[in-house]
Amino acid sequence: MEVICKRGKTFPNFYLLVLIIAQVGLHIVEGVWPLPQSFISSPEQYRLNPQALYFGYGRQSAAQPGCTVLDSAFKRYFSLVFPDFTSGYGALRFSADTPFSVVVSVDHDDCEGYPSEDSSERYSLTVSAGHASLNAETVWGALRGLETFSQLVYQDDYGLYFVNKTEIEDFPRFQFRAILLDTSRHYLPVQTILKTLDAMAYSKFNVFHWHIVDDPSFPYQSRTFPDLSTKGAFHPMTHIYTQTDVKRVISHGRLRGIRILPEFDSPGHTKSWGKGQSDLLTPCYKGSTPSGTFGPINPTLPSTYKFMAALFKEVSSVFPDSYIHLGGDEVNFSCWKSNPDVLAFMEEMGFGGDFTKLEAFYMENIVNITSALNKTSVVWQDVFDYHEQIPKDTVLHIWKGLPAKYQDELSKITKAGMRVLLAAPWYINHISYGQDWRNYYTVQPLNFSGTEEQKKLVIGGEVCMWGEYVDATNLNPRLWPRASAAAERLWSDEKQTFNVNKAFPRLQEFRCKLLRRGIQAEPLFVGHCKHEYQGI
Repeated sequence: MEVICKRGKTFPNFYLLVLIIAQVGLHIVEGVWPLPQSFISSPEQYRLNPQALYFGYGRQSAAQPGCTVLDSAFKRYFSLVFPDFTSGYGALRFSADTPFSVVVSVDHDDCEGYPSEDSSERYSLTVSAGHASLNAETVWGALRGLETFSQLVYQDDYGLYFVNKTEIEDFPRFQFRAILLDTSRHYLPVQTILKTLDAMAYSKFNVFHWHIVDDPSFPYQSRTFPDLSTKGAFHPMTHIYTQTDVKRVISHGRLRGIRILPEFDSPGHTKSWGKGQSDLLTPCYKGSTPSGTFGPINPTLPSTYKFMAALFKEVSSVFPDSYIHLGGDEVNFSCWKSNPDVLAFMEEMGFGGDFTKLEAFYMENIVNITSALNKTSVVWQDVFDYHEQIPKDTVLHIWKGLPAKYQDELSKITKAGMRVLLAAPWYINHISYGQDWRNYYTVQPLNFSGTEEQKKLVIGGEVCMWGEYVDATNLNPRLWPRASAAAERLWSDEKQTFNVNKAFPRLQEFRCKLLRRGIQAEPLFVGHCKHEYQGI
């Protein structure tokens, strides 16, 4: 990392540098998180003034004024670049400072669409006197470049804003970089989810995995089956996500280049479903009589698949992303084993006493339903463990082998030719004393036994925040900046960023940026931020 003095000189001598720091102050130019792929900075600096800076479109840009994604981003990033400026975003007003323009050009006009698995996030950014030029293939790449530009701007001790001469070429290492939130075990207000999306954009995450329902509650308000939330949510009015709420989350994510991936996990994790849909769950037996309790979804009834087809038809129309998460994990077979109708069905199907075959039968039917809706299915790796013949376009989500043996899972599943997402080392709902972000930062997603072709099947990774002990009161401090450690691992060049000690001061600086932007990110270690409590 090149350390630049504000007077415009580079000082290789450490002791002389310390003296200069004491006299005139210091700015670390490479304070961008996650670190770009190629980053060249200079001691040449330019003063910025909120009354003499504007964002605009390049003449040759495919997107022009009226592009909803970029128009809203320009307003949003003006406030992020100038957090102390309270006059609002308005017309350019000339002052004693030279006007500074940030000109954005994109190759494709995808302003009204949604980010997808194939969306390019590549961009180049050049900052020179009076001008920043941001070029990207898509508006989604332009959003990543605007985030980088916002992090390049800094203030001196007198509150003046500056940016250094810079050249950046950047793109993500992995295409899929996700955060999972669990809204069943504790309901998270919509505003909390929206703030999480904001923070995700600051770290360049691009997928929100919404684990929206589970055993404890069913907060998704279905148009087709309203009783699911009326009877299955913690409260039928205050602890639900209406169709309007869901659209708001999707829209908020779109404007930040974030895909919304819903998960409706089955056949296990479905106790709340049965409260609003009779005959869906399997009746458990004690001896020859029903016990009054229920287990996983009943895979033997035609009505089960009719219900699931109708539900996923609705979900597919509500959520525009091409991916849908079907779960398939942690199915307890004890209830199925107790039910005489299930046993008779298994005998009829030739499954013998192998209940993994029954689960495979169920999941195959569900995958077929979503495939018919032109959705790519994502499933937890359990589905592969008992059914290796699942369709090749299915994406497998690795959660086993945590925290240190996930490499074996990666090797085994990619050898079968399946695409995978890695979550196992990033279950950050587990907390410990000390700087556990270092564990997340040093994960090597491709460090497993396999060919180069196998490693190309690792399409990304995910930070999981399960909700047993997390609600709106403590979500942000537990999530940030610990999740940002994984964000850099998924975006940046591993060879440039693997040293945790070099990463520490940049992550400290980034944590301070999060605080100033209103994200209650927990401290990394002893110290303070200049704007510690602003916006909190």
